[in-house]
Amino acid sequence: MTDPVNHPSHYTANPVEVIDLLEQAVRHAPDPVVGGLQWQSLKYLNRLWLKGNALTDARKAQWYLNRLINKLEAQ
Repeated sequence: MTDPVNHPSHYTANPVEVIDLLEQAVRHAPDPVVGGLQWQSLKYLNRLWLKGNALTDARKAQWYLNRLINKLEAQ
């Protein structure tokens, strides 16, 4: 049985739940904004094949990654 609120299937399809992966990935971010942009990019890439429109999720990941790069270049 799936739990679409607490444990959606597109976040629990892998051995490690996405929230745990994301928390670990951004823990060394220099500030919350760049950590949030990294988080979003990773989130969309992680579920790329699980929601039915990989191209849309790839474009969303790219949007967040481009914004992250712009923020890092401005620092």
